[in-house]
Parts: sequence; C-alpha cells; structure tokens
Amino acid sequence: MSELNEQRWAVLSERGCEQAGLSYEEAAALVARLRGERVHGLCVITDEAASRLERAKKVNKKSPAANNSKAAPKPRRSRKKNA
Repeated sequence: MSELNEQRWAVLSERGCEQAGLSYEEAAALVARLRGERVHGLCVITDEAASRLERAKKVNKKSPAANNSKAAPKPRRSRKKNA
C-alpha cells in the first residue's frame, strides 16, 4: 500500500491546520477547494507535523467587522460649497 493512500495527510493554510487524517488525494481536493475560496499559504504535510500546529480559525465571510476587529471607518465625503 502506498503512503499516498494512507489517511496520514493534513492541509495547512495561513490560518493553521485546516484538516488532518486525509489521503493525499483528499488533501489535494481540499487544497483545490480552499484555493477557490482564496485561502492562501496552502500546503500538504503529514499528520505528525500538523499535530504540532494550531487548528485553522474559520473566517466569517458575511460580516467584515467580524473578520477585522479594527475595521477602518468609511470615508466621509465632503459637500460642494455653492459659490
């Protein structure tokens, strides 16, 4: 049995360990899906290496303020003064 078929692979992203206990084929499919969601820093590593890292923190896409606690305020528009 090839190591690639064993459930010993994990997917890492900039957020941390996305998922572990995958076959390499499942890990590659997860990488493709996350790439479509514009998640960066993706790689496939062994579960052993992933066990030393934090789990990924999922980002709520519906609320920009939830993603960034220090969200910049919207710029104010000035009014034209009548001459």
